[in-house]
Amino acid sequence: MILTSANTLQSKKILEYKGLVTGESLIGSNIYKDFFSGVRDVVGGRTNQYEMELQKARTIALESMEKKAESLGANAIVGLKISYDNLGGTMGNTILVTAYGTAVRCE
Repeated sequence: MILTSANTLQSKKILEYKGLVTGESLIGSNIYKDFFSGVRDVVGGRTNQYEMELQKARTIALESMEKKAESLGANAIVGLKISYDNLGGTMGNTILVTAYGTAVRCE
């Protein structure tokens, strides 16, 4: 599966547009992660735990999107975007990671 944020494929001709595909993943944090992340932010450094959780969530969202594209007969996704949204409110510190793009069949 070819993934690109570009709207075209430079070395391949798009033969058919299959439609929009999405993949989502939710990650939540707990009070301990929040506390230690806050301490790290105060003393400096990176919050590796959050980075690892975001990376896992992004991977899940991308894999889900790819499976949907494959089920449509696509072999590439163009116009790929990834968004991160803090749901907040009653969801606490839950982050929604969404990957979306246009599934296509190319040469």
